[in-house]
Amino acid sequence: MTMHRPALAAVLLLLAACGDGGGTTSQPAASPAQAPAPATDAEKAAILASLPAPWSAGDIENGRRVFARCRACHTLTEGGPNMTGPNLHGVFGRVAGSKDGFNYSPALREAGFAWDAERLDHWLENPREFLRGNKMSFAGIRDAEDRRDLIAFLKVETGYAPPAV
Repeated sequence: MTMHRPALAAVLLLLAACGDGGGTTSQPAASPAQAPAPATDAEKAAILASLPAPWSAGDIENGRRVFARCRACHTLTEGGPNMTGPNLHGVFGRVAGSKDGFNYSPALREAGFAWDAERLDHWLENPREFLRGNKMSFAGIRDAEDRRDLIAFLKVETGYAPPAV
């Protein structure tokens, strides 16, 4: 894939602005069992329908577009690399600051909570205010619908497994 110089410069600028970088951490990952990412639109629709409100009303395509702001720093695929930010596969239910192989700020390593949709919503709105001392240099997403759609997209694309009924 060939990138034009302005596009490459923009990507490099985003990467430089995203945070503290990868690295290693000795803290173990603590994630619930994860499902493989859904392959079909029907599987994605089923996961979306299984989510509680307001996430079940999310627009997955808008969430994909909103994720473009995150893509320079984060990957989603199972086994995907950590970049400037950690890989997000399996993020829901994972203890904050515990993704194996990523060097988190002390604030995230010591946060003491597991990521759920509500916490991620507050984080995405304003990461600096949500958890003071974290190193993520992202201003946040002010629009509540964009955050809802992004979280719905992440639930669908990061191995979230709906609770068994």
